[in-house]
Amino acid sequence: MIIFHTIESIFSIVLMIATGYILTNKGWFNPEASKLFSRIITNIALPTYMIWNLMSTFNKDGLLHLATGLVVPFSSMLACYIVGYVVSKVIKVKSNRQGTFRSMFFVSNSIFIGIPVNLALFGEESVPYVLLYYIANTSLFWTIGASGIRNDGALGKEKVSPLEVVKKIFSPPLLGFLFAIFLILCNISLPRFILDTCKYLGNMTTPLSMLFIGIAIYGVKLSNIKVSKDMIAILLGRFVVSPLIVMGVTHFIPLPLLMKKVFIIQAMLPVMTQTSIVAKSYGGDAEYAAIMTTVTTVIAIVVIPVYMLIFQYYF
Repeated sequence: MIIFHTIESIFSIVLMIATGYILTNKGWFNPEASKLFSRIITNIALPTYMIWNLMSTFNKDGLLHLATGLVVPFSSMLACYIVGYVVSKVIKVKSNRQGTFRSMFFVSNSIFIGIPVNLALFGEESVPYVLLYYIANTSLFWTIGASGIRNDGALGKEKVSPLEVVKKIFSPPLLGFLFAIFLILCNISLPRFILDTCKYLGNMTTPLSMLFIGIAIYGVKLSNIKVSKDMIAILLGRFVVSPLIVMGVTHFIPLPLLMKKVFIIQAMLPVMTQTSIVAKSYGGDAEYAAIMTTVTTVIAIVVIPVYMLIFQYYF
């Protein structure tokens, strides 16, 4: 029964992505619409969703207990980066792709895909764990990951100020998360009409994220997708190495079962959407990143039910 529920949930996500793809093909959406959706999701939907979800789910004691799980995503992602670094040397990834390759190997699309997928699989109670993984994911991407991508590009030789890095890490979604934590720790309650507004705005996250992904997939030409050792290595990194490392870490660090499952799903999600954006801004191989984002997103739809089947028999 669990596997059928999973497939149904994934089909719902597929239909929303397909809607974005079809409407882009019909001319309803274009790159400007994609940028608009991204800005709405990042600056409005996600921050308000985090405020509503956390304040509706946690009290002070529960929040303090939740924070202990942060060590798992940070340690597992750092371990995955090391593996990706070694792999990039062994298979001799091109010098103008090495940073991008390593970033795609160890960082996942933990928010645009992470929230819709985990909501579909585990329900609202999974969201706080999704946000924990997101903290590690965004912190490491905008430090280690972005630094490597910057070194790939012709425009990335200039020094980046620490202030710029901090601004990238403390994005609106993370600020919304921290604001909610502050209110909870200080025992401050928001009026019901504000929480309801946050809920309604936050509910835009899933449909807009899926439409955004559909637009992005449409923008990649199938003729440009060629199987290579880079692609195979990234697929193994995303769907095998990264979740296996999380399983290994959680073997030594006991976690609530749902938190463990969410972290594993977060670890095996597709390449982070912002990878191609950062690569483009620094004059790197943005098309390479965009192709891998598309390929891993499509393959994730097949892999997610496999992990849910593993959960059913081994957890």
